[in-house]
Amino acid sequence: MKIKILIISIFLTIPNLFFGQSNFSESPLNAVFETNDAKNFWIAFDKIDNSNKNPFNEYIEKGSAGLKGFIPNRILNADSLFVMVKKRKPDYEITRNVLDGISAKEKRVKAIYSALKYWYPDANFPPVYFVYGRFNSGGTSSDDGIIIGTEKLNNLDGVTGLIAHELIHYQQHIEGKQTLLWRCLLEGGADFVGEFISGEAINQVSYKYGEKHLNKLCEEFVTRLKQDDNQDWLYGTSKKDDRPNDLGYWIGYKIMEAYFNKQEDKHKAIYNMLNIKNPFIFLKESGFLDLYIKSYQKSSKETFDEFFNIN
Repeated sequence: MKIKILIISIFLTIPNLFFGQSNFSESPLNAVFETNDAKNFWIAFDKIDNSNKNPFNEYIEKGSAGLKGFIPNRILNADSLFVMVKKRKPDYEITRNVLDGISAKEKRVKAIYSALKYWYPDANFPPVYFVYGRFNSGGTSSDDGIIIGTEKLNNLDGVTGLIAHELIHYQQHIEGKQTLLWRCLLEGGADFVGEFISGEAINQVSYKYGEKHLNKLCEEFVTRLKQDDNQDWLYGTSKKDDRPNDLGYWIGYKIMEAYFNKQEDKHKAIYNMLNIKNPFIFLKESGFLDLYIKSYQKSSKETFDEFFNIN
């Protein structure tokens, strides 16, 4: 499985992020790309059969801030990790060399970070931690940075696109009620700007489906976007049709793309996309759903402008 497929399971509970960011770098070239936890894991792993003590105590004691952030609800403690490793030893072995070539990925990530710095000078850059856990999480984002559960990786395909997406979440400040529209702008915005600075597209299954069923989905979305209900758009479906998960990424991307294409000052556009004051005004300025909103408002006997009023 390519890492890009894991993006939904890795970060599906990310809110509008206002992390402390105390250990973030303002320089893209100084951002931390930490793999020592992975090295320490294999040192502990190779002691399993020749030690009377739990070797993963040392792994956790020496752990980075990223590893510490992976303990609650994931690793839990050294004993829990030891039990899982013994149970799934062959599965861990498969990933022993998965970080080979990571230095090339680090260079690529720093180039992506540098691209964001050009377009958004206020950007700061989270560390990326590669840790080992208990096969129950592909990763998370925390105050300390992006944490990736390395045991869930079969290879590094798509890892830079994934990191680019998460990088944007750390820059976003979207105000307003957390409606479906709000969340789609959050995720679609991370996809759009992440792709813009990296050249790498993720979530391709939902995007292909969205383009194929554009009219039907846009008609549905305008009836749903004011609700605080993600079903059938983000993080799962009701199976009412053949749609894939996370079409909200796609439609959020389309709104962002439409807005960006209408702006002459692209630097200002990126700033506005990362700092949305009112999601409904932003939607109106994008113009992406105008035809569908006008049709919907006509059927409800309300004006086009009234659609964008929300208390």
